Amino acid sequence: MEYHIRYDAVQEALTLLDQRFLPVREAFFVCRGTEDIVIALAAMVVRGAPAIGVTAAWGCVLAALELEQEADWRTLLDNRLERIASARPTAVNLRWAVDRMRRLWSPEMSLARLVALWRTEASAIQRQDITNNRAMGVFGAQLIPQGARIMTHCNAGALATAGYGTALGVIRTVWDRDKSITVIANETRPFLQGARLTAYELAREGIPVRVSCDNACALLMQKGLVDCVVLGADRIAANGDVANKIGTYGVALLAHEHGIPFYVVAPHSTFDLNTPDGAAIPIEEREAREVTHVENAQIVPDGVAVYNFAFDVTPARLITAIITDAGVLRPPYGEAIIQLFAQS
Repeated sequence: MEYHIRYDAVQEALTLLDQRFLPVREAFFVCRGTEDIVIALAAMVVRGAPAIGVTAAWGCVLAALELEQEADWRTLLDNRLERIASARPTAVNLRWAVDRMRRLWSPEMSLARLVALWRTEASAIQRQDITNNRAMGVFGAQLIPQGARIMTHCNAGALATAGYGTALGVIRTVWDRDKSITVIANETRPFLQGARLTAYELAREGIPVRVSCDNACALLMQKGLVDCVVLGADRIAANGDVANKIGTYGVALLAHEHGIPFYVVAPHSTFDLNTPDGAAIPIEEREAREVTHVENAQIVPDGVAVYNFAFDVTPARLITAIITDAGVLRPPYGEAIIQLFAQS
């Protein structure tokens, strides 16, 4: 599945599969400028750290194209790039992609030259992400036992990346080798990425999947129905602490209690060496309506406040291994991450 992020150089538009409507229907959201990109990111038309990064890269191209008639385009463009980079706070791939595009921009460069360079770079980021995902799939598959019952949390599949997936990339690779595996997709309240998106992806490919309520994780592990946990990440701190979708920390604690391997799958771009540990990772808090309503049906009484933190942080001590595009990292993660970046 690689059709969900498509750039049209003729129309100068980025078309995104609108994940808010899945799995009921496939609708598309067309971005033609900065405002569209910011809306797509903030409203979760597109979500998942690598996919956010790819979208942001193309957003830089669209931001530049908006300014072709502006004499003061450099200042205006700088402001637009910051708007894109600030659309969501937790997934480090967003600012990583914008910063990568910025590094190609030299002061004497014409706008036309910059747009040409950025088109090439955004396309390279998109292609490289798929290559990285397939590499992670190969590395991760070596850790999964035959016939494994794999639990995953949120969606770290093709929809969360440029294609193939991080955690689901591992699962796809394993499935190609071992048709006896099964997957448990935690529903992932309140946006239901597991129930709506992970189950959608796996079912389309014939990979056996069951959706489970988030609060059933402990029972499933207690009953011996889970052999390993495989999931993605939105940011990994320099010490190996991992920010991922809300509920991940609880799954990690349960896996640790039951002696179940807990694997995180993420590319280089998800590591943030400037963030020393999980306590320094900004945690996005989203609007209350995502909790108080299911589509248009209200499920919380009027006037009752809610917590809607979109992410939590899993301490490195609870993680069995981190699967990257360059290999598998083991504790102590601080040292392993330094070596990872020294080799790249």
